[in-house]
Amino acid sequence: MKKKVLVLEDESSIRSFVVLNLERVGYEVVEAETGERALELLQENPDIGVALIDIMLPDIDGFEVCRRIRGNGSKIGIIMLTSRTQEIDRVTGLMTGADDYVTKPFSPTELVARIDALYRRLGDVVAEDPGRLISGPFVLNTRNRTVDKNGVRIKLTQVEYLIMKYFMDNPGRALSRENMLSAVWGEDYYGELKIVDVNIRRLRLKIEDEPTNPRYIQTVWGYGYKWEQ
Repeated sequence: MKKKVLVLEDESSIRSFVVLNLERVGYEVVEAETGERALELLQENPDIGVALIDIMLPDIDGFEVCRRIRGNGSKIGIIMLTSRTQEIDRVTGLMTGADDYVTKPFSPTELVARIDALYRRLGDVVAEDPGRLISGPFVLNTRNRTVDKNGVRIKLTQVEYLIMKYFMDNPGRALSRENMLSAVWGEDYYGELKIVDVNIRRLRLKIEDEPTNPRYIQTVWGYGYKWEQ
């Protein structure tokens, strides 16, 4: 079965370019010009594994599309497509639940590599020994890839789950941003280290009682982060 990708892009020339290159390497592509249509297609195609979402759309923007996808509990991979270069747009996209971003203009090779990497770590669930990791009030289930805090399920994206697992596999150990990028996003990922910081900020909002004064995810200044039990 072919892996399925949603391409949400209102500019037909760019969308056709992306679709052509994805189909050329074997992906099945579902196309949308508006945010509302993309949300409908996601409901109609539950086997979509990755969504490419443009920020500037004629109805609702890509940030809102991303929020609604995550609000529905979906764990699909999301890559934001943007022609802007401001860091605030990248951060906003990641904070609304995106896993990665690609800035226009981009090469077909780069885009395919990002989708391949995202599918490897999110779309294909690697067989793991069924079991649990327990740390303080947290229970991580490696079989169904969930995390509970004090018995209450926390809605995490697959990237957030992988970060939690990496932390809980290495309690009390200072983890560099470079090591986290390699462990969670893959050794072949060539994005920026900033993506680690933004995802940590997003994860703190979900798991910490006081995100601005974190108890569990400690910052190791100038290096990375550490998980405190």
